[in-house]
Amino acid sequence: MFDILISHIQNKVRLTEAEKKDLQSFFSAKNLKRKEFLLQEGEVCTHLSFVSKGLLKSYFEDEKGGENINMFAFEGWWISDFKSFISQEKAVLNIDAVEETELLIITLNDYENLMLKIPVMDRYFRILYQNSLVTKDYRLIASNSFTAEEKYLEFSKKNPEVIKRIPHNLIASFLGLAPETVSRIRKKLLLKKPTLNLNPEY
Repeated sequence: MFDILISHIQNKVRLTEAEKKDLQSFFSAKNLKRKEFLLQEGEVCTHLSFVSKGLLKSYFEDEKGGENINMFAFEGWWISDFKSFISQEKAVLNIDAVEETELLIITLNDYENLMLKIPVMDRYFRILYQNSLVTKDYRLIASNSFTAEEKYLEFSKKNPEVIKRIPHNLIASFLGLAPETVSRIRKKLLLKKPTLNLNPEY
C-alpha cells in the first residue's frame, strides 16, 4: 500500500530511505466498500486521503438531489474537500466509493507536522496544487469551448484505462452532459472501434 504512495511522491521529489520510513508514521489505512461514504456534505473533512486502490467520486448535490461530479480519484490520486480540511469548516462536497477502495489517510495536524519533519514534502504538495490549478483552468476552457464529443474524447484520452471502470452516467455528470448524450457518443465510437469496452450502470 505504501509502495504506491512512495512511488507517486518520488515521481515529483526525491526521498531518502530515512524519510520513506518516517513517512509511514503519519498515515493510517482505511477501506471503503462500494457506495460507502468517505465524506458527506455538512461534516468536517478530517483527513486528506490518498487512493492506493479503487475509485472514488467527489460531488455536490443540486436542489433536485442530482449529483454534480467535480472529480474522480483512482490509484495515485489525492482527494478531500480541501477547503473543509484546511479550515475545519463544514464540507460542501460528498465523497463516496465507486469501487471497493483502499486509502492512506492523514489528519490536518499530521499533514502540517509531516512537512515540518520532511521538508521536501512541502515541495511535493506544492507541485500537486500547481498541477491541480492548471487542470482546473483547462477544464473550464474545455467546458465552455469543446463539443460534447470532444469533451468525451479528451476525457478518454487522459484516462484510457480508468474510463472503462466508470459508469457512463457518472462520466456524463462529470462532463456536464446528459447521460443520453454520452450513450450516443459511446455508440458512435463503438461502431468505429468494435472492441470498446462498455462499462456498467452505477
